[in-house]
Amino acid sequence: MNFTIDRDVLLENLNNISRGLPQKSPMPILTGIKMEVTKDDLYMTSSNIDLSVQVIVSDKSLVITEPGKTIIPGRFFIDIIRKVSSKVVTLTLIEDKILSIKADRAEYKLHVMDYIDYPNIDFVCLENPISIEAPVLKNIIRQTVFATSQSEKKPILTGVNLKLHENKLTAIATDSYRLSKVIVPINGDYNDFNITIPNKSLDEISKSIDTYEDCLDLYFSNNSLLFKFKNVLFQTRLLDGTYPDTSRLIPPSFPINIKFNKEELLEAVERVSLLSPRDKEKDREITYSIIKLLLKNDQSVEISTENAQIGDAKEEIIPTGINSSETIRIGFSSRYLVEALRSFTSQEVTLNFSEAIRPFVISSEAEPNLCQLILPVRMD
Repeated sequence: MNFTIDRDVLLENLNNISRGLPQKSPMPILTGIKMEVTKDDLYMTSSNIDLSVQVIVSDKSLVITEPGKTIIPGRFFIDIIRKVSSKVVTLTLIEDKILSIKADRAEYKLHVMDYIDYPNIDFVCLENPISIEAPVLKNIIRQTVFATSQSEKKPILTGVNLKLHENKLTAIATDSYRLSKVIVPINGDYNDFNITIPNKSLDEISKSIDTYEDCLDLYFSNNSLLFKFKNVLFQTRLLDGTYPDTSRLIPPSFPINIKFNKEELLEAVERVSLLSPRDKEKDREITYSIIKLLLKNDQSVEISTENAQIGDAKEEIIPTGINSSETIRIGFSSRYLVEALRSFTSQEVTLNFSEAIRPFVISSEAEPNLCQLILPVRMD
């Protein structure tokens, strides 16, 4: 195997390949990158079993002298290509044991792994795709993935549920303490589906398409979903099981509606939560800060916290609008509210309450298809 290629082209493709490399693996062979050079193209594949990535490089800078195939140590190879400054690199496989990497006056030699030990990765058949614009997909991920569970006790909740019905794509994420829901119209004649995608896979695909603005094609099998964009195949396993019905979590009506400037509310919550006592969620290692919201008779809102060991904090906010003659006092996680608020791009948001012990919903008139729900904390 011998070829030369533009260093920047190779690095761009390796950045996508790195998404599939495991940090640790019970199968050492998976820490490698599968490289296959044909007479026309360069194929590179990585996989951590849950997530597999393949790039097909046919750039004009690719000059193939001799085809071949091997498994190269992934992280070391990527680090080398990142550090070299030459415009072109030359890769040569020596006796199926050593990969020589030449870059100007530098040369690196990496011990390769046995090609036959690499597991066969079956990518989904590229038929009957569903197309979605990359910015739309990035937005869906940004607005939902933070609400997925980090606990493996309920594996289905570690993913985002995607359901297509009547040309409406509904994405839902919940960790049982909060819920994120966004609805996006999809143009095209597609069959309905209901799948749940692991949060880690969505994080990686979001990074890969960060600067990509065109459409992606989605392909399905019984247990896998493949994203295709540019020259990249990005395949993730789907989570087993039925996603729970979350429709009953949202109260049927909200007699108390308080509208805020989003940034003013966000900054006030972050300031007050500096002194809030830390609590730990059941079955989770993540701590969070408890704050209280009080709608007063004078139609102002007070955000407060009490910490017996450190001190107290409170801040008054003047809402931009109130639709209620009632008052309410409710406690909740400041982190949950901060993350929910950041999912909105609009300047104004509305907090909708039914009662102090029922979930409340954050919404925005400018983003009617986005809904964030938070369960309150019982207060003394």
